[in-house]
Amino acid sequence: MNFNLILLSIPLYFILIGLELLIDKIYQRQNYRFNDAITNISCGMGEQVTAVFFKLIVVTLYELLYERYALFHIPINWITFIALFISVDFFYYWFHRYSHVINLFWGGHVVHHQSEEYNLSVALRQGWFQKFFSFFFYLPLAFIGFSPVQFLAVSSLVTLYQFWLHTRAIGKLGPFELLFNTPSHHRVHHGINPKYIDKNHAGMLIVWDKMFGTFQEEEEEPTYGITHPINTWDPLEANLNHWKRMYTGIKQMRGTGDKLRYMFNPPGWRPAYIPADEGGFDPLTYKKYDTTVPASMNLYVLFQYAVTLTAATFFLFNTGAMGMADKLVAVCLVIIAIVNYSNLFESKKYGVAIEIGRIFLSVAALLFWYHFTTPMLNGAYLAWIIISCIWLFLMRKPAA
Repeated sequence: MNFNLILLSIPLYFILIGLELLIDKIYQRQNYRFNDAITNISCGMGEQVTAVFFKLIVVTLYELLYERYALFHIPINWITFIALFISVDFFYYWFHRYSHVINLFWGGHVVHHQSEEYNLSVALRQGWFQKFFSFFFYLPLAFIGFSPVQFLAVSSLVTLYQFWLHTRAIGKLGPFELLFNTPSHHRVHHGINPKYIDKNHAGMLIVWDKMFGTFQEEEEEPTYGITHPINTWDPLEANLNHWKRMYTGIKQMRGTGDKLRYMFNPPGWRPAYIPADEGGFDPLTYKKYDTTVPASMNLYVLFQYAVTLTAATFFLFNTGAMGMADKLVAVCLVIIAIVNYSNLFESKKYGVAIEIGRIFLSVAALLFWYHFTTPMLNGAYLAWIIISCIWLFLMRKPAA
């Protein structure tokens, strides 16, 4: 099914981000940092392009269970729509809650919490592997008899609702907060203050948290992020960091039982013979990770990022006309690009060299896709390559 509400909402996402940026500038709130926002959006971009392969697996399983084992085939009407909406939100609550208290599941979800800012770009920061843990929670809906089309549409709406929750520009909303999740409730969820951790897991209806004992009112302004910061702008490292930590932890475990307990106990669990994990939030010493580069480099990344985002969006809307090899090349190019932007942000000595290589790799990709593109697209692609090469040449460091 090519109809994708999340993709169709991309223009609205960026209109609202632009509006929040404008408010941020007018009131000088400094809720945005360029490198952080780019990394947030890069994680979302990576999640969407890799979903071209990953999502096929989970959707196929849902379809298989529905077609072979569904108890009913539920028709589409306003009553069943409301029932499905409540059901999806209910199962989302339990997935979200367990993704915080099971170490293995946390590896898919932690990416969403890594940003140390709180703004609408954080809503786009999604883990590339999260869907492999979340979709199990929704399988009862296939057995009950909600069709894949119904489920995908409603789950997309629940996801879309959560976008506006990621802002500091909206305060408390009075009686609305008694039933629904709001920015105030969700700010608590992203806080690393001890009393805020593992609270307010709701998607749309905050009543689940109130019913099951995980609700916390927003009191003081939360401090955002995770208790073990990754300290990088690299979206690939953001998605792999927890798995690398888990691999190290599993090697330290003495037996199969402890290895399994380590995987399925809450993050940070250790048997008595292993010292407690270092780290933890200290409000007195906490300092956000940051790096600085010349304004010309930020401008270059902004230009390249706009091109990458446009190309990735074009790719996502045209996957149906592309073969597997075309898709693989496109996804690799997107990931190489967004990873290397982090190298440029962090002033890594090989960042410019990789960027040059990426530009020339794009020339090869142009030849590879020549059968798929149009003369106008090819001309725009060549213009981008020429502009990029000239820009990099002009930004080169003078010889010492």
